[in-house]
Amino acid sequence: MTGETNLQKMLVSMSPVLTEGEYVFCTLKDANYGDYSAARPIASFSEAEGLTLVMLKSAAEVSALTYQGVFRCITLNVHSSLQAVGLTAAISGALSEQGISANVIAAYFHDHIFVQAEFADKAISILSTLGAYRS
Repeated sequence: MTGETNLQKMLVSMSPVLTEGEYVFCTLKDANYGDYSAARPIASFSEAEGLTLVMLKSAAEVSALTYQGVFRCITLNVHSSLQAVGLTAAISGALSEQGISANVIAAYFHDHIFVQAEFADKAISILSTLGAYRS
């Protein structure tokens, strides 16, 4: 299964869904991959400055981790190819025009867009109609 590469087809069929929960991004200077696994982060990334964890806000609070901003996750229910061109640009551009930041994590099957919690419903509305405006 390779996924879709045609931008127009992806935009028309992406079916954005707002997932349950509020998410935060935490950074840990001296941490390694696998640290804080009990907090069940949904994503992690090792950078020179430290380990970034994306997790439920409640898990971060239980683990006494600091964060800035609270986000909601929108999953694009289209199997986009990891080699597809333009999907991230189209999505972030549409949200940017309305003053909404887009923190995108591309996983194997779907793209996941983290937006400020207070703009989640507006972001869903924008993304739900994006394909119609581009056809």
